[in-house]
Amino acid sequence: MAQILVYGDSLTWGIVPETRKRWPFSVRWPGVMERTLAASRHEVRVIEDCLNGRRTVWEDPFKPGRNGRIGIEQRIEVNSPLALVVLMLGTNDFQSMHQFTASHSAQGLATLVQAIRQAPIEPGMPVPSILIVAPPPIVHPKGSIAPKFEGAADKSAGLAAALSAVAKERGCEFFDAGTVTPTSLVDGVHLDADQHERLGQAMADVVAPLLRSG
Repeated sequence: MAQILVYGDSLTWGIVPETRKRWPFSVRWPGVMERTLAASRHEVRVIEDCLNGRRTVWEDPFKPGRNGRIGIEQRIEVNSPLALVVLMLGTNDFQSMHQFTASHSAQGLATLVQAIRQAPIEPGMPVPSILIVAPPPIVHPKGSIAPKFEGAADKSAGLAAALSAVAKERGCEFFDAGTVTPTSLVDGVHLDADQHERLGQAMADVVAPLLRSG
């Protein structure tokens, strides 16, 4: 059985837009991906490690533990052997408290790729392949989270292209989630149930050949 680690933030954790509730695993895109892969006779286990507010490599000054770089090697150790690590981060790098650009966020993802490949896994365990997923672009943050993401659309402009370049440079796979779904019309940042469904099915199509080649 191939194990896939999904390392992400609230878009993957599955926060229900404009609430503090969570979509169930069967609705969240990693669950949809697992179900779709299993239906096509891929024996997989999808492991979620997703934290609301997680950045690529920066701290949240108000909530500790949101730096995605801290402890990622241990997450690889804990869940080994892994066939694949899926990285879908970046959205929170553009919160209004930060002044980072798409280029900065892409450098953060590159740092995570390096950390994953340097994880001190047990001898004989495989170094997992890495799939970088660009989150759907932030367009018009709405509702209670709008102040938190004020200016995020401008700061994050070009993120998918920057992450694609990192993937090419670092020998990773790449997928742009924005090609299959926008963000929710409710809050402009997270994903509705039907958007999780579309993304999960698309991700299964992307991941399936990676499992065969691995």
